[in-house]
Amino acid sequence: MTLLTARDIRELAADIGLRPTKQKGQNFVIDPNTVRSIVTAAGLEENSNVVEIGPGLGSLTLGLLEAGHTVTAVEIDELLAQKLPSTVEKFAGSDAPFQLVNADALRVTTLPAQQHITDVAADTTDSAANQPDALVANLPYNVAVPVLLHFLETFPSLKTVLVMVQLEVAERLAAAPGSRTYGVPSVKAQWYGEVALAGKIGKNVFWPAPNIDSGLVRIDVTRTDRDPAVRRRLFTLIDAAFAQRRKTLRAALSGWAGSPQQSEDLLTAAGIDPKTRGEALTVADFERLAAVDGEASAQGPPAEDPSQ
Repeated sequence: MTLLTARDIRELAADIGLRPTKQKGQNFVIDPNTVRSIVTAAGLEENSNVVEIGPGLGSLTLGLLEAGHTVTAVEIDELLAQKLPSTVEKFAGSDAPFQLVNADALRVTTLPAQQHITDVAADTTDSAANQPDALVANLPYNVAVPVLLHFLETFPSLKTVLVMVQLEVAERLAAAPGSRTYGVPSVKAQWYGEVALAGKIGKNVFWPAPNIDSGLVRIDVTRTDRDPAVRRRLFTLIDAAFAQRRKTLRAALSGWAGSPQQSEDLLTAAGIDPKTRGEALTVADFERLAAVDGEASAQGPPAEDPSQ
């Protein structure tokens, strides 16, 4: 097993006539030591069933295989998807525990069985044995957060997430309440588990080199209660709370609640100061407020006074 070097990356790109574009977020890791550092930072259990999004030319794919993991790679680009299997066979062997899904990650809802791991028919895509327990990826910067949240929602089997994203996005995901970078991505990601900045990656380990540094974000998934209706109610609330960051929650949530007064009433019932701003609330605060709203909605509007 050998990992891809800068020379290998350029040769593979030349073989298929690939010219990386910023529009597609194509920046390929060319340093094997960086790849191994990313895999180490993931801290995966032995023989993990890993889903990788946007494998590109295969740098991280080979790093995960080298570490003994099974890899299901999801690649939207047909040119890259056609090349990757032969690259894996050449550098990792024909029996490498690898499979490719040529699809848009935002539309993926099931993954095919890993035959040698699950020992079940490949068409049993809904079996728990076919589900990934880890997500490790160098995510395209332009869709990083939507893809991350989609996979966390779609695959509750995930226990560990380690993604490389734009450093600014990494810091936002891991931000604590009260921070200027704390916002919608922070709260939604942290609803699923413990989020931490796991490292910084410089520009020079990529080809072509991006204009910005990258960051590693690790999520230890702990969320077990995944009621879709509860999540939708909560996430709608989170979006509303940060839509107008400078406003107090009483004002910012007036549209969500129905009026400023109803907003204040719900906040007070949840034990939250209506003059507070969204960035001051923890995930638990948002959950409590969403629960109060749910209870109020279930009770319906107050009954009319028959004496009037």
